Amino acid sequence: MADELRGKRIAILAADGVERVELEQPRQALQDAGATTVLLSLHEGEIKARENDLDEAGTFPVDALVKSASADEYDALLLPGGTVNPDQLRVDTDAVGFVRDVMAADRCCGS
Repeated sequence: MADELRGKRIAILAADGVERVELEQPRQALQDAGATTVLLSLHEGEIKARENDLDEAGTFPVDALVKSASADEYDALLLPGGTVNPDQLRVDTDAVGFVRDVMAADRCCGS
């Protein structure tokens, strides 16, 4: 399974308030399977993670901005959960547009 995703580039779209475990564990599983992951966000620098939506849980460095990303650059998309993270993403036009483009390109849901 270590090379199952070798050569695949996976976008991870997250914002401040992302649930740490919901970003960290799936990202590690993707990387363990050979994928390259790229953390996209709404702003440069770092995003703040949470634990149980309430407690601070460190930060993650942002690799690129979603407003500059193209669905064509990625083979799949990971959307980590939590409460705050999706609330921020669903009101951002760049984030919504990127997700729509990924869906239209049929790059979600294991395809």
